[in-house]
This record gives sequence, structure tokens and C-alpha cells, in this order.
Amino acid sequence: MGGFTATNAENRRIVPENPNGRPTMKVVYVVLESQYQSSMTAAVKRINVGNDNMAVECVGYLLEELRNEDAYEQFKKDVEEANIFIGSLIFVQELAEKVVDVVKPARDNLDAVLVFPSMPEVMRLNKVGGFTMKNLGQSKSVVADFMKKKKQEDGSSFEEGMLKLLRTLPKVLKFLPSDKAADARTFMMSFQYWLGGSPENLQSLLTMVGQDYVAPIKKNMEGKEKMVAEEPMLLPDKAIWHPVAPNFVFETPQDYFKWYDNEFCPDAGIDPKTAPTIGILLQKSHINTKDDTHYVSLIAEMESRGARVVPVYSGGLDYSGPVKEYFVGSNGKPIVDTIVNLTGFALVGGPASQDHKKAARVLKELNVPYMCAVPLVFQSFEEWQSSELGLHPIQVALQVSLPEIDGAIEPIIYAGREGATGRSVPLADRVNLLADRSLKWANLKNKKKADKKIAITIFSFPPDKGNVGTAAYLDVFDSIKAVLKQLKEEGYDVGDAPMKKEDIMEAILNDPEAKISSPELNVAYRMSTDEYYELTPYATELEENWGPAPGNLNSDGQNLVVYGKQFGNVFIGVQPSFGYEGDPMRLLFAKSASPHHGFAAYYTYLEKIFKADAVLHFGTHGSLEFMPGKQVGMSGTCYPDRLINSLPSAYLYAANNPSEATIAKRRSYSATVSYLTPPAENAGLYKGLKELKELISSYQGLRENESRGPAIVNSIVSTAYTCNLDKDVDLPDLDTYSALNDTVENRDDIVGSVYAQIMQIESRLLPCGLHTVGVPPTAEEAIATLVNIAQLDRPEDGIEGLPRVIAASVGRDINEVYRGNNQGVLADVELNTRIVEASRAAVRALVVQSTDSSGRVKEVKSIFEDMSGFFGQKKPYTKAIIEAGFPKIEEERMQPVMEYLEFCLKQVVANNELGGIMELLNGEFLMPAPGGDPIRNPDVLPTGRNMHALDPSAIPTTAAVEVSEGVVRKLLEKLSDENDGEYPESIAFTLWGTDNIKTYGESLAQVLALVGVRPIADSLGRVNKVELIPLEELGRPRIDVVVSCSGVFRDLFINQMNLMDRGIKMAAEADEPLDQNFVRKHALQQAEELGVSLREASARVFSNSAGSYSANVGLAIENGGWEDESQLQEQFLSRKGFAFNADKPGMMEAQADLFKSALSTVDVTFQNLDSSEISITDVSHYYDSDPTKVVQGLRNDGKKPKSMMADTTTANAQVRSLSETVRLDARTKLLNPKFYEGMLSTGYEGVREIQKRLRNTMGWSATAGEVDNFVFEDANDTFINDPEMQQRLLDTNPNAFRDMVTTFLEANGRGYWDTSEENIERLQELYAEVEDRIEGV
Repeated sequence: MGGFTATNAENRRIVPENPNGRPTMKVVYVVLESQYQSSMTAAVKRINVGNDNMAVECVGYLLEELRNEDAYEQFKKDVEEANIFIGSLIFVQELAEKVVDVVKPARDNLDAVLVFPSMPEVMRLNKVGGFTMKNLGQSKSVVADFMKKKKQEDGSSFEEGMLKLLRTLPKVLKFLPSDKAADARTFMMSFQYWLGGSPENLQSLLTMVGQDYVAPIKKNMEGKEKMVAEEPMLLPDKAIWHPVAPNFVFETPQDYFKWYDNEFCPDAGIDPKTAPTIGILLQKSHINTKDDTHYVSLIAEMESRGARVVPVYSGGLDYSGPVKEYFVGSNGKPIVDTIVNLTGFALVGGPASQDHKKAARVLKELNVPYMCAVPLVFQSFEEWQSSELGLHPIQVALQVSLPEIDGAIEPIIYAGREGATGRSVPLADRVNLLADRSLKWANLKNKKKADKKIAITIFSFPPDKGNVGTAAYLDVFDSIKAVLKQLKEEGYDVGDAPMKKEDIMEAILNDPEAKISSPELNVAYRMSTDEYYELTPYATELEENWGPAPGNLNSDGQNLVVYGKQFGNVFIGVQPSFGYEGDPMRLLFAKSASPHHGFAAYYTYLEKIFKADAVLHFGTHGSLEFMPGKQVGMSGTCYPDRLINSLPSAYLYAANNPSEATIAKRRSYSATVSYLTPPAENAGLYKGLKELKELISSYQGLRENESRGPAIVNSIVSTAYTCNLDKDVDLPDLDTYSALNDTVENRDDIVGSVYAQIMQIESRLLPCGLHTVGVPPTAEEAIATLVNIAQLDRPEDGIEGLPRVIAASVGRDINEVYRGNNQGVLADVELNTRIVEASRAAVRALVVQSTDSSGRVKEVKSIFEDMSGFFGQKKPYTKAIIEAGFPKIEEERMQPVMEYLEFCLKQVVANNELGGIMELLNGEFLMPAPGGDPIRNPDVLPTGRNMHALDPSAIPTTAAVEVSEGVVRKLLEKLSDENDGEYPESIAFTLWGTDNIKTYGESLAQVLALVGVRPIADSLGRVNKVELIPLEELGRPRIDVVVSCSGVFRDLFINQMNLMDRGIKMAAEADEPLDQNFVRKHALQQAEELGVSLREASARVFSNSAGSYSANVGLAIENGGWEDESQLQEQFLSRKGFAFNADKPGMMEAQADLFKSALSTVDVTFQNLDSSEISITDVSHYYDSDPTKVVQGLRNDGKKPKSMMADTTTANAQVRSLSETVRLDARTKLLNPKFYEGMLSTGYEGVREIQKRLRNTMGWSATAGEVDNFVFEDANDTFINDPEMQQRLLDTNPNAFRDMVTTFLEANGRGYWDTSEENIERLQELYAEVEDRIEGV
């Protein structure tokens, strides 16, 4: 089957046993969730046994089951024979369409169609006698109004709207002719019966509709007494419900506590005065239909642990009112210590439309942890258990992604449903975990701070003493110092913890200089194997991968060893590594191995020996959340779940990495706290590049001068060769060229193209230094960030970018200036440079207003409240632009962008990082915020909030589709220009999770654009279908793609993998000429070659198997333990060869042959760079998934594909070759004094950062072979041949320096760097010297 949902509609089919001549009506229903099944079944049986005038045949379908072909065919047949159709909560676009396709043609023959809140196109099917949806709003369609008000102020949703209609119904009925009024009344009554949900209510509904609208029954009733419609039995709209309460529900908290505290608690042995109190949110339909065992079970577990509970339900989908009404006491203080939402939906608006801001506001008023647990809706318990992916993707989108945007944590699955009856069943081990974890969070709120134990966990990656305390962009030990200071101030016991960065390092590393011989870190605890097996319930299961404990990782031979140091009640520990970094065999496994004993022992120690009240994971990122297990919706056998168990976890995560942060939230139950990445500055120029810029500016003054002009051009050409720019710019031959014999126009062209190249390097953004938690940026850093924010147009906010406004003042369109600049037109390069300078000057003028004496911005003084404007004076920023040479600038036109920049400046300085950490450790609610690139989306700021990704059904956005079409056009133009006008036939693509969050799905949209399909949004604005763009409109062939998705992308965007797969298959099945449709051309060849169907052969969307991440190529290269390139290629193929198939969305299938055969047709490999912070040598991810040499090995002609990179880091998007990008990156980072001096200024961590860039540069040699020799040569000159620099590196971090020497030797040994004998000898001597130094000889 392979789908997530097996079909059991047959369990929901009831045929009357003996009609005895009674007329029988047939009812077909389709619902989103299964709790109606048992009530419906009971209602139908009651009618068949007790009603003399009619009998009922009935069959029900769960919405998701309609994906299955057989079930869909059966559904068609059933509807054709039916008298009545009922539908409810049909909110999944492609399935809504299927329902409409079946019911619409049958609508005239059906006696009645009842559709309760659903997508508008389904709602339009309603008919009861003469009543349809059109009648309700006299002139306009009510449904259309619902849709328009999707973003209503009060966030109310369909159900609320319909309930309002119920109340105003008597007024509406006055205007309807009497027969229509009766029909409308029937519809509204049926809606009330449906909401009532109990068997009695549904029995009334069926009887009423049957006797009035189904002809044979109506006829049979002539002269008999009709059943009088019972009043619907409705529970109050919202109330407190407790399973053993005598009067079922309580409408006020006073009534509830009178019974609960005085009668229930004393009997249950709960002390109402001291007990922690958990607020629980329930779904009313489960209580109506009495399908509540999963609720009862959780309440019982909590009470048996001595907690009080306040279980609240609401009939509408906006829970913000009930939360305030029932969880806040008469004194205005919250009664509850933790809130657990068991509905699985967003707090306001449920599955339809949400108001996240309102939800977060209400939750912050209560200020307690908010957990959103998930009941399985579309899968039975067995299906979820056997699925590698875990929770169904539709459910992840509705019930994990959306609650996260409210600020919810911990999506623990606590209930399943029984296949046969559709009833909810509690999952015992999950219910226990949920009870334990919710009480641990409550404990953080109630325990005295002096008694609370906190475990700070730091990472070491790759495992080596030189790498302890690694985290992206974070100065870890300096930040720990800040956190310790804050803990101490707030009254936590930090013992004798040192308050100097070096002393903290000393305590954990023994000796940061590593002058002594022990390579070991400080040992905090030795755990005997007996103790380990006794306290770690799953320890024996690790033996399959690692043999019996203790093994040889984190062990001294007898015991397992925990590294770290305790100060008072605070423990700072080092998380062990994955354990298979250096083992070539394990790196090849298609699925990742379990954690090793040392890793398990570390978490056992935290929870059961140190007895931590909470863990603080320090920085991006460790290995806990990437351990094997399901993708989302962990079971008790998934390793992240076993390791973290009941420990509350706070996780400090870089704000620009929302995708991995989301995995930490879902797989390791962590609440995240975002931290700022260091601000980016312009890379600037140095050495020969600086000299070139000076030469160019003197040429501009002397270009007409016949003797000096040409002489300068000759120097420019020769200096450009010295700087290796000949690879990026078309330079004339050095030996034969003389500028004297050349025209002025040609000279301008040469100078212009060199100039454009240098400006590209100079204006490249560089993250400078490392961030320390809680330190606001300096004025210079703020300016750097704001200049980048200022250059983007933001049409949705009515903001023009600053460069656009400045260019307009001299009558130019900025896009034309960019185009001329990229082509090296001297005048445009010059103008572009002046515009950049002018916008920088304007931003500086804005920031200077708010800078204090220490050069930092602490509070923002508004430039707009300044009175000087009255006296006709211009604003400081306007003056700055005029002084920069643009006298005609319009102040008015700049106002929107400048006001926006001032708002952004406030966000940049409103840092709450230390505050955020403390809020979590104190058991408070941490406000949610999106993660991503602060330049594209300044809402990411201020940091120190709980980070979430975006609503996965919202991408790609229309704006992203437009940008991506532009990039695809540039890419194809560039490729066909270089290939005599021929288009490439196939492009291999890499998709990343974070990039698609930052850009709202740009690279995803590029894949669709190449194939020639267009994403379409449904009426709720969610993107979940695609259509083919006709070839005439496309104006070029459809290009084939092979998409390799990162494991993170697979976790977050399974719905988008579905979109791509459907779009590509659509293209493959289009009956078009093969020279115009390369997707079809290749798929037909593969189908024949592999003996599969065309549809199977067009699988193009690949990733790792569920629960595994990365091709491990990065791990192999970082640790040096790889034989040769073929091993890396083999790893890539075996780990990335799992196909996604929209026809069977429940799993990733191993399809290595298809993967290889698709890759063998690839002409071009392609990746995107979307933000200046993470470039291609900053992280190993980019080359880890680069298939360039893999393709070369698979192609029949052995030709290496072209490697291209799109760069959308600035408003001026460009497409470059990979080797160009590697050179640009090396010149701006590794070889740039501004970069390496900035890094070295942070000391120990800085050396490691430089070495990481060198190692990653070599990674590109290994996977793509696109690194020029000069990059290694210049790096060797900079770091090794300069004795003073060599000494600094050696003294600061000898371990990392040793890695650097090794990397150079390895690059030479593997043939990536060709250099002199003496260089190699020098490196070999150095290696021996460093070894001695580290061993302390």
C-alpha cells in the first residue's frame, strides 16, 4: 500500500438486516476525523430496530481514504446509489476536488446534500429542498463572505461564523418565502444535531431529513404521524469537563473547584494547596460522541502523579476565550502551571484559518509552558508504528507546524484510533511520557531557584580537543560566562563557577593550551557498566551496532565516562559525538546507526544521576536531534525520544537556521531560543585587489590622456593576472597586449569588467567574528545589517529599496544599472558603486543618531519626531545622500524605507537572548518568532524567542515564483550561450530546508519552472496543486531535473516533494515532441531500460531514507578517513537514493538504480546560495550533497557536467559557475585579512573557524574538482609561510592548527594542490613539531 492511511470504509458500512417492507434510504458520509463513526453507527442501528416507517443503509469514508483508487471507485458507486450525502471539515484541496467531482454530477438525483464547514467549493453542494447556500445571504453568498473574512480581526473561523448564523437565523427566515424558510430551518437544525454529535442527535437528524425529503419515505408517511423533531441535545458551548464529575460539566471555575478541591482531591490523595495544576484543552466533538478514553487516561495519569487538572472544551475553534476564562483566577493570576492542548490544532482557528498573533498574546498573558500533543487522525496506531516517516504529512502541516507558530512545544503523539471502530485509544507509554514532561515543566515554575539543577550541554564536532564548544557563529565559552552570571543574579546556585572565559575553558578542557600530555577532557563521572545497564532501559539494543558496553567511545575500558564539570547546581557537560565519523564502513550505511553507549550514558547521567531539572543545549547544533527514529511523531523506540526522555530541554539555536531548529523541536522536544548571527560587513579589498581599485580610480581621471591612460590599462591587466582574475574576466593576452594600440572603448570595456569583478568581491558580505549571547551589536555592525535590509524592494509593504530611489533621482532604473554593471559597462559599474556608497552614508546618518559613547546602540532615538523639518531643514540622511553626489534625491519618496529601517534598528537592539533562556528555565511561556534571514525577513528579530519555520502549505509564494523564473531564465540563457544555443537536457538540483524557509520556496519554484509547471494556490491561499504551462507559452523545451533533497527538507516539506513529483510526472506524461520535452524523452528511455512503467520511471525527487540525514561526505572529509573519491560517490548514491513517490506518500523507497540512471543524463549540476551568512565554504552541507563527480562517473561519455550556482544574496541576483563562486568565496573569506583577523580576535574558536573553511574548500575539490590551485597556494602563503602567523595559530589552538597542516598535506597528497617540494617539506616538519607540542614533549 505504501500510503499513510489504509482504507476501512467497509467497517463503516451498515445494511438493514430486515427492512420488512419499510422504504430504505441510503446515506453516504465523508469526514476528516473518525470520532463520528461510532455515533453514526449507533444512530442507524437504532432507526433500523425501532422505526416502523423507514430503514437506513449507511457507509462512511475518512477524507484521506479517497486517495486510494479502489476506495475512490467504491465511493463513486455509493454516491450514485445514495439518497443523502453528508460531509464535514473537508479542508484538503486535492481531496475536496475529488469529493466535488463525485457529488456534483449526482447532486440533482440526491434527495439532500448536507455539508458542514468545508472548502467553499464543497459548501456550494448543499441542498435541502429549495434551500442552497445562495439563499442564506439574500444577495451574496455567505460562503464567499466567510472566505473574504479569512483574516478577520477576531480570528473566528467557519464554525463560529455558522454559529453566529444560527443565532441570526430567525431574522433571515422572515425574508424567505415560507417553503424555503422551512428548508433553511431544516438545514440549520441538522447542523445543530451534527454539532451535538451523540447517537440521539444523529438519529433525529436522519429521521427528520428522511421523512421530509426522501420520496418513498415521505409517501409512506402519508396519513401517519411524523416524528416530531426533538430539540438538539447540546452541551454548553464551552465548559470544564471531568470524567468522574457527578454533573458532567461545569460552566464556571468556581463551581468546578468547589467540587474538585473539596470532594475529589481529598479522596484521590491530592493536596489542592501544594499540587501542581495542569490546564488541558479538549475537543468538544470527542465529548459529544463520548469518544474520550484517551482524555480519561491522560487525566488519570496526571492525577495519579499528584497533580490537579482543569480539563476545558470549546465548541468553536477559537480557544483563546476559554483559556482566559477558565485558567485565570479571580485575582487575575493563572491557576495553571502548564497548558496541554490535546486537540492538536492551533489555539485560534483550528484547521481552517488561524490568528497566531492573538494566540501568542493570550498564552503570554498566562505565561506558562504550552504543549501541543497530537492524536493520530489519518492513521491507525499500527500504520503510524510501522511508518518510518511517522506522522502523516497533512497532519504535520495542520497539527505540528501551525501550533508551533503559536509558540507550542513538544508534539508528542498520545492517542491512536482503532481501525475497526474508529474510536480513539490512548497510547500508554506516550501518555506516561506526556504526563511526566508536563509535570517537569510545571516543576520548573514552582521549584525554588536555589534548588534547581541545570545541565548545560556543549558540543564537540568533529570530536577533538581543539573543537570542544563548537556552535555556528557563537563564542561558546564567552556566552556560557554570560549565562552563568545571569543564573547567579537570579538566585540559582552556581557554586564557585569562574567568571572568566579562559577559566571556564580551563575547567572543562583541563587546559585550553593542551600543553600536558593528556588528550582527555575533565572527567565529571565514571559510570560502571552495571549502573549503566540498570539505568538505561534500551542499552542492550545498542549492542547490535556497538557490541557490549563500555565499548571504546567515551570509556576508560571499565566504565563509561562523562566529560564536564559541575559548579553548584549547574553542570557543564560535553555531548559525545555520533561515533562513526572515522569509520568508512559505517559512513556508507544507507541508514544511520544507533547512538553508542557513551552517548546514551551521557543522557542517563543527566536525568538519573545528576537529576537535572532542565537541560540547556548550547548552540547550533549537536547530534541528539539527528539520531535515528521517525521523522515527526516519535515513538518510544525512536532514539531522540529515549535519550531526552522526561528532561525539559531548552536549545540555543542560530536565528538563521529555522529548519534544523524545527527538527530539534520535533524530534528532541526542545524549546528553542534564537540567537543573533554575527552581523555581516563588506568584505573589502586587500593586497593586489586593493591596488587594482586604486589603478582604476586613477584611470577614470586620465582615460583621455593618450600616454598615461594606456600605461595604466597595461598595469591593470598585469595586476589582474597576478590576482588570478583572468579566470573570472576575459582579459587580453598578457604577453602580446599593449593598450596603446587599442581603442578607448575597448580599454573602457577591459577596465569596466575588472572593476565589476572587484566590486563584487568588495561588496560581498562577511559575517565578522562570533556572537556572544546577550551582547547588543555595535553601531558599525548595525549599519552593515541595515544597508543590506535597505537594498531590497518590499512591494507587499509598499517599500522601495534605497538604491531604487537613489537611481531614480538621476533618471535611471536600478535594474538596468545592475545589468550594465554585471556586463562590465564602465559607466554603470561606477554609478552602481556611487549608489552603494550613498545608501551606506544615509544609513549611517540614521544610526549615528542613536549611538552611545561606547559605540553601541542601546535605545533608538527616532529621527521622525525631530522638529527641524518644520524649518525647511532636510533630514540628516537626505543631506548624506546629497553630499554623496545625488542632489535631486526626493525626501518624500525615501520616507517609507527610512521608517522601516528605523523599525528594524529597534528590532536589532531589542535582544532578549539571556531573558529567553531564563524564561524557559523558570517555566514561563517564550514568545514565538519566525527563523530565517534577518535581512530578507526582519521579523526574525529581536532574537531570544522560540523559533518556528513557516506554514509549509504557504510556499512557494507568488513572489518566490517570480524571482525563481528570473533565475531560471538567467541560468538557461547563460548555458545556451556557452553551448551554441543548445539547452541542457537535464539539471541536477539540490534543495535545502533552511534556504526554502528563508526564500519562501524559491529553489523549489525553480525546479517547477524548469519542468514547465506552475504551482496554484487554493481558495484558502494554500499551495497544493500544479498545472502544466503549455509549450507555446513556455517558449523553450521542458528541462529534465533530478532533485536531491536534504534530510531536513524531507522532514519539513514532504508536501512540496509531493508537488514536485506530481509536476514532473505530469510533464513526463504530456504527449509532446521529445525534442521539446526532455523529461518525457529520458523517462521513456529509462522505462524501457529498467522495465518499469513510464510513471515509475519519472521518479526525480530523492532524499535519504526517513530518519537519516546527509550523504556523510562531509563527515568523511572532516575526519580524513576516506580511501578515494569513489568511496565518497558510493556514499552519496547509497544514502541519497531513496525516491519520494506521490502515489505512495507513506515512505521513501530505495531506488538506487533509478537514481543512477536519472543522474547519468545530467548536463549541469545546480545549487542556490541565498544568504551571505552561510556561503559554500562555511559549512560542509553544500559539497556534501554536490553530485558533480558522481554524475561524471555515471555518464556514458564520462564528461564532467557544468556546475552552476545561483546567488540571490543581494537584490542583484546572479548565476555563476561553481569555480567562480569558490574563487569569490576564497577571496572574501579564507584569503581576506578582514575575515581571518576578525576570527583570530576571538582566540581559540577563531583558529578552528579558519581551519573549517580550508577543510571545506578541499571538500569541493573532492566532490566537484572546481578549486583553483592558487587558492591553496595563497592560503599556504598566508597561514604557513608567514612565521609570525604560524606561531599565532600554534599558540592559540594547537589542535586546530594541526588539522590545518594535515589538510594542506592531504590536499597535496590527493592531487588537488600542486606545489613546490620545499612547501611540502616545511609542512611535514611543522606537523612533527605540533605533535610534540600537543603531546607535551
